[in-house]
Amino acid sequence: MKLIESVLLREEGFRRSAYTDSLGYLTIGVGKLIDAKKGGGITMEEAFYLLRNEIKAKEAVLIDALPWYSALDEVRRTVLLAMAFQLGTTGLFGFHTTLRAVAERRFDDAAESMLRSRWATQTPARALRMAEAMKTGDPAALRIDPEVPEPA
Repeated sequence: MKLIESVLLREEGFRRSAYTDSLGYLTIGVGKLIDAKKGGGITMEEAFYLLRNEIKAKEAVLIDALPWYSALDEVRRTVLLAMAFQLGTTGLFGFHTTLRAVAERRFDDAAESMLRSRWATQTPARALRMAEAMKTGDPAALRIDPEVPEPA
């Protein structure tokens, strides 16, 4: 650890979740200002760093818990990962009927089960896209915006 990192860690402390600092601004980590009122926030690179770490962690859980997960095509793995990201892995694991259908490669049934869930009533457009992608295995069903920039 560099000297400056050690000093700032000592002086600022570390908080893993957002907190209000001594001046009343939202901060996270080691004194990282995220309060928009004061011009704070994160960069796209920081967002993708966090996103990629979260994806890696969720995928490790899915690989460990669902022995058939790795044999799925990329689109269907993406659907399950996206659901785990939104719902948490515990939430995804509550989709017993859906997961059983996916494990048995009954993708039409899995999609129907997804659309009968409370999740589908809470986020209907998202659920429709995910269910269509699960059913067809077609990445076009996910309707990805090609204009979204991706950091290096």
